[in-house]
Amino acid sequence: MEKIKRVNINNISKKFMIGRNNNLGALERFLSLFSGREPKKLIYALKNVSFNAHSGEIVGLIGDNGSGKSTLLRIIAGVYYPDGGEVAINGKVVSLINLTVGLKERLTMRENIFLVASLFGTSHAEIKKRFDEVVKFSELGDFVNTKIYQFSAGMLQRLAFSIAIYSNPNILLLDEVFEVGDEDFKKRSANRIKEMVKNGVCVFLASHDMEMVTKYCDRVIRMEKGEIKEIIYPEDFKKLIP
Repeated sequence: MEKIKRVNINNISKKFMIGRNNNLGALERFLSLFSGREPKKLIYALKNVSFNAHSGEIVGLIGDNGSGKSTLLRIIAGVYYPDGGEVAINGKVVSLINLTVGLKERLTMRENIFLVASLFGTSHAEIKKRFDEVVKFSELGDFVNTKIYQFSAGMLQRLAFSIAIYSNPNILLLDEVFEVGDEDFKKRSANRIKEMVKNGVCVFLASHDMEMVTKYCDRVIRMEKGEIKEIIYPEDFKKLIP
């Protein structure tokens, strides 16, 4: 299968203003010393980041909290826009940065499947066509007409994951959610991801689990303070495992 360039990231940066407004009067500044609030300051979540990703590969993103992994995924998803540089996305993006975002607890499982899949850009006709597959994969068939506020956290995760993987993504973004549920569900999830990649889906996996990224990824991008420090290939994966 011919490789298609799905993501082209060219020298992007993203900055945020955090903390409290510096434009305060003398009394307010004095009182702020005792409030524990820091004055506003500019931080770079991403700085001069460049790489490409293609169809049929799993790209791992690793790094400490605050290294820029989630910000990068949000830019690929279109949630954030870079302050500099260029981003070119070729294909439909489905993002599981937060598994349960979009689910409405007062709706039934059936209603949530249609709602969340539509948020992922899936047509009503396609949702109807794949509805039974989503339910079967989630193993929640006994709860199709149950309002999901009665679901456990694990059931919600399985539902959201099942909807996402049957929403026909070209690019799938996973942030610490590659494996959810019990061991059987984890195994089926991994097999489904492998099947999607074999069929040309480009997957990004952000994780702190080095065994997971070395097991599934074709290459790993290590980030530090918003910058790419190195790109690691399978022949060097052994250095990622303590």
